[in-house]
Amino acid sequence: MAVKIRLSRAGSKKRPYYHIVIADARAPRDGRYIERVGSYNPMLAKDNPERVKLTGERITHWVKMGAKPTDRVQRFLGDAKLYEKFVPNKQTKKHLPGAKAIERMEEAEKAKQEEAEAKKQEAEAAKQAKEAPIVETPVEEAPAEAAKVEESPAENPVAEAPAEEAKAEETPAEEAPKE
Repeated sequence: MAVKIRLSRAGSKKRPYYHIVIADARAPRDGRYIERVGSYNPMLAKDNPERVKLTGERITHWVKMGAKPTDRVQRFLGDAKLYEKFVPNKQTKKHLPGAKAIERMEEAEKAKQEEAEAKKQEAEAAKQAKEAPIVETPVEEAPAEAAKVEESPAENPVAEAPAEEAKAEETPAEEAPKE
């Protein structure tokens, strides 16, 4: 027969109270038990000594006989130093994404990194273009067209206008006609 040290609920609705009992593992939660070895009142403050009451010698007797405590009772017994303290199992890996999802995330991350790298290179190229000295290359005109412009100032009225402005600028302000 498998014997457990577990909680058996008592108390009214929304006001729980538990008995710590030694019971057959096949018996119902609030059903038949072998012996009552303590109580647990979750309605009391955590630092209240009346919250968990245990009869230590009966519990050690049943542990020697092979009774296994449930997780919650094992915590109580661990705090009372009657049994090793309960350590919850590590979390399973079912909450983690699958292999394909991880692969897709890695590809997306790689694409983002490549895009960021390309933007960084473009920014550096633009910065270098701004900082580079501006070199003016001489524009070569066709010799025949240049000769035509110089020979016929009457045909090109635009060529005359700068010459007139230059003459006006050369005259001092004193010699300018007064209005």
